Amino acid sequence: MTPKRSILSWYLDRFSPPEGLLLLILSVIVGASTGLASVFFVKLIFAIQDLSYGSFSDLLPFLGKWIYLIVPMLGGLLVGPLILMAQEAKGHGVPEVMQALILRGGRIRARVAAAKIAASALCIGTGGSAGREGPIIQVGAALGSSIGQVLRLSDERIRNLVACGAAAGIAATFNAPIAGVAFAIEVLMCGLQMRAFGNVVIAAVSASVVSRSIIGDRFAFQVPSYSINSSLEIILYLILGLVAALVGIMFMRMLNFSENVFDRWKFPQLFKPAVGGLLLGVLGLLYMHLPNLTFPVASAAHGSGLDTPIPHMYGSGFPFIEAAIQGNAPLWILILLIFLKPLATSFTLGSGNSGGVFAPSLFTGAMLGGAMGHLFSYWFPSIGNNTGAFALVGMAALFSATARAPLTAMLIVFEMSNDYFMILPLMVAGVTASYFSQWLHPESIYTMKLAKRGVRFSEGRDMDIMQGVKVSEVMKNKPVTVHKDASFSEAMALFQETNILGFPVLADDNKLCGIITLQDVHRAQSQENFSSRGLKVSDLAVEDPITVFPDEPIWVAIQKMSPRDLARLPVISRDGSGRLCGIISRSDILRAYDVGIVRKQRGQIVEHQVELRKQKENGYVEFVLQEEDTCSNATIKDLSLPETINMVSIKRGGQILIPRGHTQLHVGDVITVYGRLKDIDGIKNFLNTCTLPPPTS
Repeated sequence: MTPKRSILSWYLDRFSPPEGLLLLILSVIVGASTGLASVFFVKLIFAIQDLSYGSFSDLLPFLGKWIYLIVPMLGGLLVGPLILMAQEAKGHGVPEVMQALILRGGRIRARVAAAKIAASALCIGTGGSAGREGPIIQVGAALGSSIGQVLRLSDERIRNLVACGAAAGIAATFNAPIAGVAFAIEVLMCGLQMRAFGNVVIAAVSASVVSRSIIGDRFAFQVPSYSINSSLEIILYLILGLVAALVGIMFMRMLNFSENVFDRWKFPQLFKPAVGGLLLGVLGLLYMHLPNLTFPVASAAHGSGLDTPIPHMYGSGFPFIEAAIQGNAPLWILILLIFLKPLATSFTLGSGNSGGVFAPSLFTGAMLGGAMGHLFSYWFPSIGNNTGAFALVGMAALFSATARAPLTAMLIVFEMSNDYFMILPLMVAGVTASYFSQWLHPESIYTMKLAKRGVRFSEGRDMDIMQGVKVSEVMKNKPVTVHKDASFSEAMALFQETNILGFPVLADDNKLCGIITLQDVHRAQSQENFSSRGLKVSDLAVEDPITVFPDEPIWVAIQKMSPRDLARLPVISRDGSGRLCGIISRSDILRAYDVGIVRKQRGQIVEHQVELRKQKENGYVEFVLQEEDTCSNATIKDLSLPETINMVSIKRGGQILIPRGHTQLHVGDVITVYGRLKDIDGIKNFLNTCTLPPPTS
């Protein structure tokens, strides 16, 4: 059944506004909506916190310090049912957004936004050690995705709106629009086209304007003015970056271990968040019995002050981050919290509670930086008392180590502090932490969760998908070629006639001897005393080019193309004859990704290799229609398919079509067929031998 169009979608088709204007309007809507959602979310957290540790504590004063154990456990009990309503609301949210971008064209269910706000507000407000940034990123992404789906936009535009929502979430939460844009590019999209970049900027600005108009134009933290007193400090910041990488890896492994333990535990999912809250409560209760604890007065940006102090590792921990940045935190507490905050976050998020890892990373980094700042000032008195500066840089360093996003970390701390003099230490520590952490631990705190699901995220693509499609499935089987003895004029004529920028160069017996591109021709023409008289293709061609075999996965072709940014690779036979089988280009690789997504959505990846269903007689296969296929532009009813084969689906332009008799096949379609295995292997050859009826005049 064809889904009904919404009224908005009908108006969109009816008036056909310009693409730029449409996306501009949608970016503003997504940004402003996310800004409002962020303000509501933050105020809801403060209200729940006031109720839990204010009114509830006043109502039951006999509980005393036991309130630190009871309230987080009650919060977990309330979060459990909300998680069951939308499983995507479980955990820290950003991996779910990344998975939707990779595998589902950016499609996120609308109910995720409501479930995430409610579950995360309850978790953080009752003391759960989590951040509010991850949830609002997921909420903004869900809003952008929902608008795109209502208007029935393409996958590319939906992904753009998802990035807009994510950037708007960061911009509204931290009052940091530049960092929001950087996060969308660096973490979610791994690079944006220029036209998409503009929309993300507009969304971030819209969210920031809405947020500032409601809660005021203030920075997230009140930061004293710092400066570099000695060039020696740069080396100390570099050391901070190295240590931050180690602490970041500790944080990630603790969280991963906790998630694995709770996931394997055969216990009702409904009550697992309460168990995590109980463990957190025990930790908080023990912490509050430590002597000489100091509690900073909460600012308006971080919630109203409470008569009942909250353990420093509870919630986002922003008040104590500010104390560390201002140099007002004791050394022993800073060192203790370097370990207690990751442990508290692991109890909270590992058990299935809802919240983000952004703020816990910043908190742990501030504690680490503050502690090392104390030690450095003791060992090197000449640098002065700059403990707060090291705490500020530690935030960026540890987030860079966990998220592998040094640009985002640098910009967000810079925007939160509004101190340009710290930009050099932020750059040194952030980049050092990111690269050292990636060398020791390949997965980030976001991709780690995806890797356990079989989604290996790299450069905006799922590596497992690209390893599961073979070169032979998408390569051009009949590429345009040129003989090595052809003249220069013949080669130039071929370039002009075909508008192709490169050809395989063949010797006799269809044997590959090189490749010639238009760039090679221009390079030769730029030389002095160039003459085309008597010049042959073999004189200009690149001999012994990089090649791939037909049975190799697409990922191998990508790896061979990347170092020199090659646009195409010849495909040769594996039998050692050097015979040309075809050619694969970047556009073929993009089609291969569509093939892999269709397969993975059907759940047929086994140990990183997409295979046909292991049945004795029947199975599935996908292939891409190419220009040389004679069945292109034919309708289904014109194809005499065998009774043992059924055409299941057609993926075109990011949408799945159910084939009907009148459906016309187009070049680039990803076609899925099901049938008897002995017939299905030759389905493409069969379709190309079909005799189609002559076109009607």
